[in-house]
Amino acid sequence: MNKPKIVRPEESQPAQARWFDRKKYVTINFMVQKPKDVQVDIQTDKMVLCCKNDEDDVIYNELYFYEKVLKHDCREKVFDRSINVLLRKVKPDYAWPRLQRDEAKASWICVDFDNWRDWEHEEDEGKEEYDRYMDVIQELATSNKGKTPDMDDLSDSD
Repeated sequence: MNKPKIVRPEESQPAQARWFDRKKYVTINFMVQKPKDVQVDIQTDKMVLCCKNDEDDVIYNELYFYEKVLKHDCREKVFDRSINVLLRKVKPDYAWPRLQRDEAKASWICVDFDNWRDWEHEEDEGKEEYDRYMDVIQELATSNKGKTPDMDDLSDSD
């Protein structure tokens, strides 16, 4: 069953949105105080968000994605001060340089630098860290440092 199409209200304003990119997902947080009557329509190439905030202002956001998403594997969750949208990428391991298809930046969209990571080199860094860890484990196993300490001199009674 198809959801009814969300029609742009006469009087509306966009919610501020912060987004960040991961290997398999793109996350968008729409900043809305006490959202109610929330409608989210996620398609493969775009999404529409419509709701009201705590002052009954009508919020409407529409955006065309930089790349396609798997619409049946996308989720939204409503919180007290935001609406979180998780978009599953059709092409994982492909970094989105921007959220929207259009190069003109919408004033209500900004990058969430607190959650942004340059994940394109993450696996390499993880492998280096793992290799260092394995070196330490190997070193401990081959030296006296790796032996279990003798605790016979510790007693429970004083």
